[in-house]
Amino acid sequence: MNHQESLTAYIAAFVSELVLTGITDVVVSPGSRSTPMAMVMAEHPDLKVHIHVDERSAAFFALGMAKAKNKPVAILCTSGTAAANYFPAIVEAKYSRIPLLVLTADRPHELREVGAPQAIDQLHLYGHQVKWFADMALPEKTNEMLRYARTICARAAAIATQAPAGPVHLNFPFREPLIPKMDESLFELSERPQGYVRVNNGDITLSEEEFKEIAAELTGKDKGIIVCGNIADEKFAKAVTKLGALLNYPILADPLSQLRSGTHSFENVIEGYDTFLRNEDAKSFLKPDVVLRFGAMPVSKALTIFLKENHDAAQFVIDGGGGWRDPSALSTNMIFCNETYFCEKLLTFMAANPSSAFIDDWRKVNQLTKENMAVIRDEKELSESKLFYQLAEMLPDEATLFVGNSMPIRDLDSFFLSNNKSIKVMANRGANGIDGTVSTAIGAAVYTKSLYLVLGDLTFFHDLNGLIAAKLYDIDIRIILVNNNGGGIFSFLPQSEHPKHFELLFGTPLNINFEHAVKMFNGHYTKIATWDQLADLLKQSHQQKGIHVYEVETKRDRNRDEHREFWRSVSQEISNLVNGAQE
Repeated sequence: MNHQESLTAYIAAFVSELVLTGITDVVVSPGSRSTPMAMVMAEHPDLKVHIHVDERSAAFFALGMAKAKNKPVAILCTSGTAAANYFPAIVEAKYSRIPLLVLTADRPHELREVGAPQAIDQLHLYGHQVKWFADMALPEKTNEMLRYARTICARAAAIATQAPAGPVHLNFPFREPLIPKMDESLFELSERPQGYVRVNNGDITLSEEEFKEIAAELTGKDKGIIVCGNIADEKFAKAVTKLGALLNYPILADPLSQLRSGTHSFENVIEGYDTFLRNEDAKSFLKPDVVLRFGAMPVSKALTIFLKENHDAAQFVIDGGGGWRDPSALSTNMIFCNETYFCEKLLTFMAANPSSAFIDDWRKVNQLTKENMAVIRDEKELSESKLFYQLAEMLPDEATLFVGNSMPIRDLDSFFLSNNKSIKVMANRGANGIDGTVSTAIGAAVYTKSLYLVLGDLTFFHDLNGLIAAKLYDIDIRIILVNNNGGGIFSFLPQSEHPKHFELLFGTPLNINFEHAVKMFNGHYTKIATWDQLADLLKQSHQQKGIHVYEVETKRDRNRDEHREFWRSVSQEISNLVNGAQE
């Protein structure tokens, strides 16, 4: 049996099984050593192959698709530093629990550590950032090795989706020659053509006795709050709002919880907490006895501090991924159970809480905050706070909003209020980095409706080459570029009190004319002059094709002062309300 036959049969068996596991998308970065896998993948009729020349951007592009589909996507690259460029996206995939199947080609064993070109140590290259790693055997056509290739494939896909979802790495050593033998029988499977091994991943759950114990612990606890972070389950919103209504608990809804937009009840949803939890009177007035927390850690630092200050409260962390989301070591009960199922099941064991005084206090403070926030609408100049305050109004129904890190995600948390539109909100909040944001958003745009990306100038610059995917594959994306010429988040941090080297080390103004960069990718660029202009453009945007960038210029210092003045004025109003209620 010759080398080409062995190479072809082995890879074809793997790719066939890949499709049978349900994976339909693979992002390939061109290279020599990965040739056999790439050629066989391109030949499979049920596999969509997306070519992306930059491995770093390619991995984030795949991450975006996997995030939007909530299903694994494969990425393939050649040997050497190409594989190293996957690292940032793999880290984000791990911490944001996104399933990725990472396939790297490698030199065969005899060419490792002997000075061969384009060869690095790829064994456990990603360390603990992947859920599982396998250095694949060299290709053979024996029945045993074809079973091996198919079994490893099925196992890897299952592990990637198993809670908590995440990346899995398979490293493929290939000997030359690298050209497979393509014929009509390439994907014929003589054994188990419906899939070699099926893996069933079940949800983590609790026994009825455990639910009864939790219900007993919550019974009589009138002063409770529900905190919801990033959760992807579409059924969660209705389940948790029903639980909140039964318990009469306020629901502090992070923008990534998908609770600020939709058709569920908003009666108990609280969204102004990032503003009013900066006020000491409010924090004392709204002190809880119990906390139920779902999903990832919330964006708001004010909320995180509030939870830390209430360390005496019973704090239940419900995590369907079986992780340990408790950075402040506050939890009294760590509950590993599917979040939606937990809410639905607990409803059957809990009696309605007749006391409404606590939820009424939260509603009053939240309403006062939103009433004071309305003054932002009168702002004539372009500002970051007004942009996020008006976003829900300006975006079409069923839009997907992808938000960059640093200031944009924080302003979204502060100013994006509840609305009846079905706006899905996404962000890369696993490792909270700014890298790969454009690529991730464009990947998500492949499988979402009307995607809008809002990000800062540094984040945009950091991943400008991600626009190439939108150009090559005619992916529609609308980008609102908030340009304050530097790192706006640092103006809110202690570094800003040391002005001597602030601009050099943290302000980092780029002074870039982004219009030229956008047009390089055949994009359409508009410099926004007025709020009416932006509103009109966004109203028409869902009909527009291609890349559209709307640049909103703001000033860092003015943005900082505007935020602080708003927080100060609202804080005074809240103190008056709280002190009046306590007299």
